[in-house]
Amino acid sequence: MQGFTAAAPPAGGGGGGGGAAGPSDLAQLQSTMQAIELACTSIQMHINPAASEAVILSLGQSSQPYKTCKFILENSQVATARFQAAAAIREAAIREWGFLSADDKRGLISFCLCYTMQHASSPDVFVQAKVSSVAAQLMKRGWLEFTTAEKETLFYQVNQAILGIHGVDVQFAGIKFLESLVSEFSPSTSSAMGLPREFHEQCRRSLELDYLKIFYRWTQEAALSVTNKIVESDYAVPEVKVCTAALDLMLQILNWDFRCNTNDTKVNVFSAGIRQDGDSPRRSEYHLVQPGSDWRDVLISSGHVGWLLSLYSALRKKFSCEGYWLDCPIAVSARKLIVQFCSLTGAVFASDDVKMHEHHLLQLLSGIIEWVDPPDAVSRAIESGKSESEMLDGCRALLAIAHVATPYVFDDLLKPMRPFGTLTFLSMLMSEVIKVLMTSNTDEETWSWEARDVLLDTWTALLTPINMISANALLPSEGIKAAANLFGFIVECELRMASASAFNDEGDADYLHASVSAMDERLSSYSLIARASVDVTIPLLHGVFSERVARLNQGRGIVDLTETMEELYSLLLIIGHVIADEGEGEIPLVPNAIQTQFVVNAMEADKHPVIVLSSSIIKFAEQCQNPEMRSSVFSPRLMESLIWFLARWSRTYLMSSDGNGDKILDSGHHPEHSSKKALLSFFGEHNQGKPVLDIIVRVSLVTLISYPGEKDLQGITCYQLLHSLVQQKHICIHLVTLNSWNELATAFSTEKTLFLLDTAHQRSLAQTLVRSASGMRNSDTSSQYVRNLMGHIATYIVEMSSKSNFKSIAQQPDILLSVSCMLERLRGAASASEPRTQKAIFELGFSVMNPILVLLEVYKHESAVVYLLLKFVVDWVDGQITYLEAQETASVVNFCMRLLQLYSSHNIGKISISLSSSLLSEAKTDMYKDLRALLQLLSSLCSKDMIDFSSDSIEIQGTNISQVVYFGLHIVTPLISMDLLKYPKLCHDYFSLLSHMLEVYPETFAQLNNEAFAHILGTLDFGLHHQDADVVTKCLRALQALASYHYKETSNGNIGLGTHATGLKDSNGSSQEGLLSRFLRSLLQLLLFEDYSSDLTSVAADALLPLILCEQSLYQKLGNDLIERQTNPTLRSRLANALHTLTSANQLSSSLDRINSQRFRKNLSSFLIEVRGFLRTM
Repeated sequence: MQGFTAAAPPAGGGGGGGGAAGPSDLAQLQSTMQAIELACTSIQMHINPAASEAVILSLGQSSQPYKTCKFILENSQVATARFQAAAAIREAAIREWGFLSADDKRGLISFCLCYTMQHASSPDVFVQAKVSSVAAQLMKRGWLEFTTAEKETLFYQVNQAILGIHGVDVQFAGIKFLESLVSEFSPSTSSAMGLPREFHEQCRRSLELDYLKIFYRWTQEAALSVTNKIVESDYAVPEVKVCTAALDLMLQILNWDFRCNTNDTKVNVFSAGIRQDGDSPRRSEYHLVQPGSDWRDVLISSGHVGWLLSLYSALRKKFSCEGYWLDCPIAVSARKLIVQFCSLTGAVFASDDVKMHEHHLLQLLSGIIEWVDPPDAVSRAIESGKSESEMLDGCRALLAIAHVATPYVFDDLLKPMRPFGTLTFLSMLMSEVIKVLMTSNTDEETWSWEARDVLLDTWTALLTPINMISANALLPSEGIKAAANLFGFIVECELRMASASAFNDEGDADYLHASVSAMDERLSSYSLIARASVDVTIPLLHGVFSERVARLNQGRGIVDLTETMEELYSLLLIIGHVIADEGEGEIPLVPNAIQTQFVVNAMEADKHPVIVLSSSIIKFAEQCQNPEMRSSVFSPRLMESLIWFLARWSRTYLMSSDGNGDKILDSGHHPEHSSKKALLSFFGEHNQGKPVLDIIVRVSLVTLISYPGEKDLQGITCYQLLHSLVQQKHICIHLVTLNSWNELATAFSTEKTLFLLDTAHQRSLAQTLVRSASGMRNSDTSSQYVRNLMGHIATYIVEMSSKSNFKSIAQQPDILLSVSCMLERLRGAASASEPRTQKAIFELGFSVMNPILVLLEVYKHESAVVYLLLKFVVDWVDGQITYLEAQETASVVNFCMRLLQLYSSHNIGKISISLSSSLLSEAKTDMYKDLRALLQLLSSLCSKDMIDFSSDSIEIQGTNISQVVYFGLHIVTPLISMDLLKYPKLCHDYFSLLSHMLEVYPETFAQLNNEAFAHILGTLDFGLHHQDADVVTKCLRALQALASYHYKETSNGNIGLGTHATGLKDSNGSSQEGLLSRFLRSLLQLLLFEDYSSDLTSVAADALLPLILCEQSLYQKLGNDLIERQTNPTLRSRLANALHTLTSANQLSSSLDRINSQRFRKNLSSFLIEVRGFLRTM
């Protein structure tokens, strides 16, 4: 396929046919068919696949190949050849749609439809599906052009087929065509056509308003027409596939994203609104069906649901002895549709008839309950070999109902059929599933795993609003009791499973991650169940915890306590989830259920069940300071769960800012206010908060010093517990006054054990300790604290780098480790910079600037150390640059330039192709990480021009940030090869910086030397053709900035980009094309001849307009070349008109203002729709 680089020969070759350009004689048609057949056969046999693929592609790429494709479809005996012929019709028709006649368009659709119906009995199902899909896509392509009468004519033959007039096979084919059509009109499954999103939206809306309900009726009638024969037959009859296809299509239509009936939606007092559960911890797949009131007759009033339930029930009874039947297609499809009907909600139910929705759900549940009740009998049958699919669908149906019904209505649904409510049954069902899950005791995900997860999601859907209203208002008393019983059984089972796994050593390293992270969703659902009956479950948890702790104390030194410790591990995870939320980046509040379910006098706060439970755990954790207890009871694994619990608990309860003062009590006399005040004031800063904080710090110190090598435990301590404490300033105020915190800071500076921590943990610990300085009285005290904490590290690095023999001892393992640790600690401190500590951290970094350069020189071959050096500098500069005065800025900029030059001198040409593939990959990865850090450094320097808190201008010292950053780019860009740009993160960082620089400082870009300039242009060209739309967007914005700058400057009589825009001569004296000409050609080539996302059209228009304005003569030449290469007079005229319209329609002017840019966007979109299809066949 040719673009602007050379004239393209007429396409056609073996794929031509029909129209003026295609072969018409029979011999040529047969020859082409044989070539396609041979190519398809060769690919299947892996004979010369590249050549065969080229032959097949040529068919779709040739001009108007329709006659040839029809000939192949009607005459070829090779099924894959017929498939490729159908695909070629689709490709060519979509591309050439703009210049096909109306008769040709309708003729192609009619041909595909007729072919599908005429060959409905063909065994090559995939060919029929393809032709049907092509008909659907072409119908959509012409949807907005066709009149209602033309659509009706096409749909008439489809309707006749679906009615069964032409037999079962044709009836099946008609339904499958509608399935393809609905799929094509649905945004999530539509095919790309190179058209704006508005086109697809208009088609979707039109189908929904005018035809979707009609299709549903046709499908309904088709299913009804074959139902009796299926039910009355003792064997599989052909009508079964028709009924299955009809059920699938009805399901597909109900899955439609209905949008056109939202205006008539009223508040439904029955369902109390639709809960999307956006914040629920886990969500199984479900889809709320909200088609609107005009669907009521076809879905509700018609008795459709009753027919569906009767059909499934009749077949279920008939084939009850056939175990396989539950998994046969018609059974699966019927159940899916029944489950989907459970999700029906909204205006389809009359707003003035509250019972309509309830009756609908009651009718569905009466049929579904047989699939899951009685739970023990159902599970025994499954364990004996019966398929689990029906039982799982029953669970999914309960989940769907839970999403559209209030808990009260949900609970009442089962009472007409059973002596208990639905919530009690849900508890019984889940208990049975958990029992089976425990019995199977396997790591494989069995049916009981899936059933448990779906049922947990059902509880979640019902109970998520428990955080907004009182549990008593949410659940009936029977439901609260059912939730309490279920949670008690869950705790019992979880502890038994924990005990059983006590001596399982497999995957110990990953067990914590699996337990805390992967289990988090399940534990969050457990917590909702517990909170529904919190007055029962909190005392239960306290009792179980106290009993296990007593067992530990009694058995210490006498019996093996591994099982008990494992039970405590699981118990702490459960308790943590029940009494506190994670927060997801915010300070979590006390769970609403805990606030509302306990009425406790503030004078008796120590008797509050949550306070009793929390205090018990904190006292237990405090015992780990005893060396004897630590060695016998507090295993590393148990400590992990304790630290995790303390981190989660402290974010909610410890000195909570929500509990400061007496605001809570003053706000009213609601019982929840007194409960909340009791909770938060007990652990507040004026009560037990500070002693508990001291215990937490001392326990943390124990984990860091007394558990060497326990990386997971120390990671939780550093990243979760200590990190969360210093996030809240009111806690920091008390934290820095504690002796235990001072002991931690002293240990950080002097304790050798802490130098053995993982280096990343040391970085986190340094960050935490420095951040705590925000709690000091004033900035002077804070600065002195930082100097005392970090001074020894700077001193060590200065002294080490100045040793005369440093180069000879630098590679010694202990020296290398020490330097790495110190750099990580410096980086941690730098990343904790804030206004109060900024001065001290600047001094810290300033004191090691020259030593850093020495280290970079000495460790230039140690990639890990080089990366640590660069990341420290990046974090330090990022935290300091906006605060620095002019002289300080000049020093930092000078240091950064020296760093960049030194790094560049060591690394240009470092990656050699002579390296082995593994070493080459490792070298590229190291370079990628380094270069990404350097780009981040340059980006940080850029921020000085946008945010500057200094008192004087940096220009006083002669510092120009744009020149500095471009100089940095000049140094760094030669290191960035096209291979390295294949790393996504580096690629994004590079083009983000480049785009920013070219948009903000285009004038400085012109000052780059030719080599750096050429390299940047090369990367822009690379990015322009990148597969990531975000990268392409950044490049287009960069081009827009450059072209706009040049156009505006030259319009004012200035030189703009100068010789870079007009072109240069290379070393051989040959003229080189200017950058604007180059990219005008490249961008037009992309837009007209290459594949790209239609979402890029607008941003491409913004870049193209200034390029055209800058290079109008070249644009005219390129346009004329295109016109001259078009041999078809009609198309030549259309192209000439389109090119003229592109730059003249909508009152387009030569301005680059916002309104003119919007006009050009519309012009370009229309231009591409008009010409892109036939240009790609040139």
